[in-house]
Amino acid sequence: MLSGDLMGRIKTKLIKRATYDILERHGPEFTEDFGQNKEKLQKFMVSPSKKLRNIIAGYVTRITKRKEEI
Repeated sequence: MLSGDLMGRIKTKLIKRATYDILERHGPEFTEDFGQNKEKLQKFMVSPSKKLRNIIAGYVTRITKRKEEI
């Protein structure tokens, strides 16, 4: 049985594609801080909405945290 820690929100292909594309281009510039990542994303992408930018920033933060653990 899965614990609550392993389950989360499902990301769409659009979010994953955009996130990995941004990380491929600007990966080292992102940190484990959501607020800083959100500000940096604002420079790198023209987002149609604030919600979409925040979702991508959260996913970027999550991926960078995972890379630091490895």
